[in-house]
Amino acid sequence: MENQEIKKEVRAVYGNIARQSSSCCGSKSLPERSCCGPDAKSQSIGYSPEDLKSVPDGANLGLGCGNPVALASLKEGETVLDLGSGAGFDCFLAANIVGDTGQVIGVDMTQEMVDRARENAQKNDYKNVEFRLGEIENLPVDDNSIDVIISNCVINLSTDKPKVFQEAYRVLKPGGRLMVSDMVLLKKLPKYIKDSVEAYVGCIAGAEMKDDYLKMIEEAGFNGVGAVNEEKLKEAKKLGHPIFSIKVQAIKP
Repeated sequence: MENQEIKKEVRAVYGNIARQSSSCCGSKSLPERSCCGPDAKSQSIGYSPEDLKSVPDGANLGLGCGNPVALASLKEGETVLDLGSGAGFDCFLAANIVGDTGQVIGVDMTQEMVDRARENAQKNDYKNVEFRLGEIENLPVDDNSIDVIISNCVINLSTDKPKVFQEAYRVLKPGGRLMVSDMVLLKKLPKYIKDSVEAYVGCIAGAEMKDDYLKMIEEAGFNGVGAVNEEKLKEAKKLGHPIFSIKVQAIKP
């Protein structure tokens, strides 16, 4: 698979999801990440009913694999960046925490997602959230300007993950925090899956081996790199699961 082919397919599939008015039920192009019943799925990966009620209708598309906002220990007044912000679900949750003195920036490469997120923000009068069109490998964000970076099941879709973490390091302030929910491999995938564009879009073929994923973050310059859910990860590996949702934290020194 060529990188440009992958990007084109990812943008097309997620653009199609964004254009749908309610959910992606019945989408044949995204079987592994169907967002049928997004609220139920979101509760199963760590969001509370209160979280779901506190965001605009249509912001939750059920595309995540964890709740990075809950793990990021956000504080009032902080500036937060969401890598691959989609329709804005995690951004709106973060905005409710950082308050009027804080700021939340969402970056997504799909115009339809950015448009939908902006519409959600405008309709619900969110003054402390903005959404920017851009790629997470080349963030439209100033150096040393962000307190906390979050991301939810998006970095695995990148064809240049080391560059993503280098960019995250660049835009974070010294002492800034990275909190990511993402899919990683616990054992290697068969070649026919690894070479499948559909499996890539479904957050499988693009996933890295767990140790390689953590090493990329360390090589970008971060300290304190580790999985928050290490015990569950070990259990999944023992049971022979090939892929797992990891929660990773790191700090820019």
